[in-house]
Amino acid sequence: MFNNPDLTVLISMNMLLVLWLVVGVIAWSSFDKALYKSLITTPARQTGVFSCAIVFCVLWQIKAGILPGLELHILGVTAITLVLGWRFAILSALCASALLVAFGQLSLVQLPLHLLLTAFIPILFTYAVFIICYNLLPRHFFIYIFICSFLCAALVSCVKIATVSAFYYFSGNYNWYELSENYLYLCAIIWFPEAMLNGMAISILITYRPHWVKTFYDKDYLDS
Repeated sequence: MFNNPDLTVLISMNMLLVLWLVVGVIAWSSFDKALYKSLITTPARQTGVFSCAIVFCVLWQIKAGILPGLELHILGVTAITLVLGWRFAILSALCASALLVAFGQLSLVQLPLHLLLTAFIPILFTYAVFIICYNLLPRHFFIYIFICSFLCAALVSCVKIATVSAFYYFSGNYNWYELSENYLYLCAIIWFPEAMLNGMAISILITYRPHWVKTFYDKDYLDS
């Protein structure tokens, strides 16, 4: 067990390289020339992406934790992924993380780990749940709200805690007892507020501004 309060020094150069490689591959995979061209020519999309980046910044800074590196906060990833789609959600997360680095709230050493565990994995998990629901379940308004949004957000909060715990356990920063007693049990606390925030946001948007939500298709969810 390492007791240094600054866990960033415990990330070895090899581990950093692996993290940057994984983050780079995911970010590159999200790039679509036609989609980004439309972003440049459509001010409304630019506003959406950067507004969501600001939301990410605010949510990710309201956090609490018992041990260094084991912070608890609302992610907001599910709602933003459903609104923007996974490619622009990743872009928005990149912009938000760049702002956090620029304002000294996140170090460059922490950046790849933060991007992977707080943003990229939750975003991809959310979109995978949406695709599974869209293809295997009835395309119904309430399924979109309660499964794609509410339930998915609850699962995403638990996935984030589980992946962070796995990283710190296998990197040797914390043992299983410390993680289970100080972090893993927080899944029981955070899942409901995460689910409520994302579920309410999506419910409001698809009621009053359904055209803002990229993954909500009127002909599928309202005509069924």
